[in-house]
Amino acid sequence: MELLIQGIIEALRLIVTLDREVLSITLLSLKVSGLATILSVLLGMGGGTALALSDFPGKRILVSMVNTGMGLPPVVVGLFVTLCLWRSGPFGFLELLYTPWAMVIAQCIIASPIVMGITIAAIQNLPPNLRLQILALGASRLQLYLLLLREARLPLLAAIMAGFGGVISEVGAAIMVGGNIKGQTRVLTTATVMESGKGNFHIAIALGLILLLLCFGINYLLTVVQQLERPR
Repeated sequence: MELLIQGIIEALRLIVTLDREVLSITLLSLKVSGLATILSVLLGMGGGTALALSDFPGKRILVSMVNTGMGLPPVVVGLFVTLCLWRSGPFGFLELLYTPWAMVIAQCIIASPIVMGITIAAIQNLPPNLRLQILALGASRLQLYLLLLREARLPLLAAIMAGFGGVISEVGAAIMVGGNIKGQTRVLTTATVMESGKGNFHIAIALGLILLLLCFGINYLLTVVQQLERPR
């Protein structure tokens, strides 16, 4: 209990004093996870909508693969990205390993199946005749996609929250591809693990609380938007 109280006090001190290192770590966490979420939304919603509206042999297998990817172990993603970005790997010439971009790539791979899986379910849950009605009004393929996404906006906002939650709290892949380098790739999750390993539990608790507050703040804003979009 004493450690928890010390952690809360330390968290308040770090927040009030705008500690430079903690602020840098927090901003990098937002930058990496935010960019990864945006990319995963573009890939996941686009691919999920196309997959939901398509009909071809093997579709069930592909959808099953997407659903399996929703629970993809981050360490497996980290290993795959590391091997691809390694000096002798296929993309080693890009020299992205142990950079924030490597973390963005790994987190995007983690979040994309989550967003895609929820998008597929949301689009398939729309009234079957809605697609035919939109096409009958002369809508193009792009307009069809956009209108269907608009109709499914409530579960899609949940998909964004799920995708963001999956990457902002991720630690395994971030350490593997980022290296937890001070001032370059250290984010809130990896810093928390490092401080715990060093026995600095009050700092680890403080960083954990800041991470929780950050997650709550972002998800609260998205929830407000979602609730405002509810039909009256």
